[in-house]
Amino acid sequence: MTFVIRLVINAIAIWLAAQWVTGIDIASSGHGTGGDILVFLGIALVFTVVNAFVKPLVKLLSLPLLILTLGLFTLVINALMLELTSWITSQTQWGISVDGFWTAVWGALIISIVNVVLGALVSDKR
Repeated sequence: MTFVIRLVINAIAIWLAAQWVTGIDIASSGHGTGGDILVFLGIALVFTVVNAFVKPLVKLLSLPLLILTLGLFTLVINALMLELTSWITSQTQWGISVDGFWTAVWGALIISIVNVVLGALVSDKR
């Protein structure tokens, strides 16, 4: 159940990033609102899997930079994870497109803030 909640939170965060940052575009499904929600959930699934498997390895390899920048390099890593999600979902007709690195940085910042806020509202206790 926690995975589903995290998936929905990521979908909301990606949707807000697409709304607020110029240069982040989500391909519409063409099947109405229900289809668009499924597209957001699919993108959020890819983003969640990338964050679960690739991000820890990248953080481990960039540990000296993380220490040197007192953790601020995490924002760059988050932007790279968003770019990777964009590249993976661009292989399908329903995906997210990010125009450039700085667009990904702003999008990652919004996604991180929304995840923290919505994650705080949802308790992990059963």
